[in-house]
Amino acid sequence: MSTPVSTNLGTTTGADPRRWAGLAVLAASLLVVVMDMTILNVALPELTADLRPDAVAQLWIVDVYALVLAGLLVPVSALGDRWGRRRMLLAGFTVFGAASLLVLVADSAGEVIAVRALLGVGGAMIMPTTLSLIRTLFPDARERATALGIWGAMAAVGGAIGPIVGGALLEAFSWHAAFLFNVPVMVVAVVAGVLLLPESRSERPGRLDAAGVVASFGGMASFVYGVKHLGKEGLDPTTLATLGLGAALLTGFVLRCLRQDDPMLEVRLFRHRPFTAGVLAALTSSIAMVALLLLGSQWLQLVHGWSPLQTGAALLPMAVGGIVGSPLAPSLAERVGVRTVVAGGLAVAGVGLLLLFVLPQPLGYPSVAAALTLVGIGTASLAVGSAMIMGSAPADQAGSAAAIEESSFEIGGVLGVAVLGSLAAWTYRDGLPADATDLARESLAGALGTPAASAAVESFEHSFAVFGLAAGALLIAVSALIWWLTPADLDLADVEH
Repeated sequence: MSTPVSTNLGTTTGADPRRWAGLAVLAASLLVVVMDMTILNVALPELTADLRPDAVAQLWIVDVYALVLAGLLVPVSALGDRWGRRRMLLAGFTVFGAASLLVLVADSAGEVIAVRALLGVGGAMIMPTTLSLIRTLFPDARERATALGIWGAMAAVGGAIGPIVGGALLEAFSWHAAFLFNVPVMVVAVVAGVLLLPESRSERPGRLDAAGVVASFGGMASFVYGVKHLGKEGLDPTTLATLGLGAALLTGFVLRCLRQDDPMLEVRLFRHRPFTAGVLAALTSSIAMVALLLLGSQWLQLVHGWSPLQTGAALLPMAVGGIVGSPLAPSLAERVGVRTVVAGGLAVAGVGLLLLFVLPQPLGYPSVAAALTLVGIGTASLAVGSAMIMGSAPADQAGSAAAIEESSFEIGGVLGVAVLGSLAAWTYRDGLPADATDLARESLAGALGTPAASAAVESFEHSFAVFGLAAGALLIAVSALIWWLTPADLDLADVEH
């Protein structure tokens, strides 16, 4: 029998009969948001050729979305618990669609940056709210795990087909299509959300104090900016200042939350070991996957000369692994145990990355496809990891759990590019001949067509392999930590708080 779930009216009912249709709305909204992140990467060259932004403006066009999204995850989740999660989601759909439509009047880099910032606001309203609603739509732990598996599979689909859709749109239309694609989808999402999603609120919402909002937003935005700057410029004074400011503000925010009985973010959830294990799985998987997609895309386009559309199709094996594995992971967890699936899945992904290092060099596409497939299958265990995170939190704290999970994905992606991407870049530069130009040292793209091209390609191949070694070792080490954190007899029903 389903556990009763609290509605916004304060009464209790069984599981909502519309829950699977509602899940379709939530999964589709996540699909579009993830696709939007990847479509921009394809559209950026044409956008910069048209608007001719300087180097600083180009960085802000790319980075402002992540900065705004990361900074708003915590306060927006807390507001959704109080104001209404469905209401917050529908407002997020509206903001995302309206911001995408504004690109029609954006004819300068500054205006595109403003559009990207508004998209970050909408994304922050959408992404954690979908998780909060899944927590309340599916009171049964096993059903919730299946729902989260489907939700996770949609993230894999979005990451995979985004470049393909972006490439197709750019072949037929201008770069504006990368934004306008969102508008009709968001209109449909608003209508479907009104019809299919029930409202839910926390009966004990966290407080919304101004100091906490400033500390959480400033801390997350400063930390993300600092990590991004580290990846681009190294450990310079700006990196040290922004990382230090972010760490100070986030530490102050955590201490403030620990002193409050009704904090904006319930950081005490980390006392629950399965919750911590789930967050670690999300963080480290995101570190590895984002860096793999970045370097894999460069390897396909610059080393093999494939088009963006061909590259998107070539990266599909990782998505296929996730699409197939995510819905099946909860059933497998019931057979062999939660610990085995989450820790084992991360280890499988780690082995996939190690293939990049141990297989004969130079790598051929079949070798990379095998690595991508194993990474996709292994990280499908995040469906169970997400169930550990969301099930460890009472329904009243679903917003806090969702904000922490989404923050771990966001921070993981930034760390992946900054740390693993920087490791690959350093290895690449170290392998270049002494007379290579500065442009060649900056990137493989700058080396092509120069006398150093052959050496640069060989060096990039080596850097890709070194990345595989580092990322694979990281995932295998964290899988051992997750094995230790997760009780041996934990099953999906026991995850329930």
